[in-house]
Amino acid sequence: MMHDSKSVARLFAAPFTVWAVLFIVLPLFFVLYHGLTDGEGAFTLANLWEAVQMEYLRALGLSVELALVSTVICLVLAYPLCMILQEIKRGRMVLIFLLFLLPLWMNSLLTTMAWQTILEKNGIINMVLHALALPEVTLINTPLAIGMVYNFLPYMVLPLYVSLSHIDKSIIEAAHDLGAGRWQTFRRIVFPLSLPGVISGCTMVFIPALTTFVISALLGGNKILLIGNIIEQEFTAAYDWQLGSALSMILMVFIILNIVVEAFSERNAKEQEVDS
Repeated sequence: MMHDSKSVARLFAAPFTVWAVLFIVLPLFFVLYHGLTDGEGAFTLANLWEAVQMEYLRALGLSVELALVSTVICLVLAYPLCMILQEIKRGRMVLIFLLFLLPLWMNSLLTTMAWQTILEKNGIINMVLHALALPEVTLINTPLAIGMVYNFLPYMVLPLYVSLSHIDKSIIEAAHDLGAGRWQTFRRIVFPLSLPGVISGCTMVFIPALTTFVISALLGGNKILLIGNIIEQEFTAAYDWQLGSALSMILMVFIILNIVVEAFSERNAKEQEVDS
């Protein structure tokens, strides 16, 4: 009987295995192959050496900086929202929750192009400022993280809301009964118990923000080059697959480090939760 159940499990896992090999393993293999070979297929580290030159490191540094800023802003916006959603009635909660999930239902390219209309020189924001006799502002073609925050905020809201909704209300009530104030309850109970959601949300925002190139291309007007834009140009414009793959390998190192930090932090958070 156990042997039959294992066979059935393997059968159901077969489609995912095939999908993973075709769309995860093989692309990674080709990236590693082109990144570690020259145009003739001979092994070389010259591509990696070229990928760590100052101009590319500068773009990588800006990408990390904007990804961190986007992650922090998304966390600051999402955490109070999720706490409020825990307190209001279910009908209103569903409506507000759906409003924040709307970007997930639309093509990110369309939403980013909509932000162009809002942020451009003759856009909606400057039209309102002009009507109020206020000075115009330059928001487009600048290293602002508005587009990233808008597109990736739902990825912070979802895990945070799930994490907060799983906190036992009786624990909070017990803390109040023992004389703990709202801030003390939040600092010592709510936030530590919600750390798994915080860590998951930060990872889900940081990684796509680090690798994005469409948002920066449209809202940055190709004046703000992130590492994703350079990689995209190397593959599609310069046709230098070796350098593009080497840059992708450098970017993968940061993604792997982020995953390792997330796993380590989540393990510590679970240990603290057990201790408490």
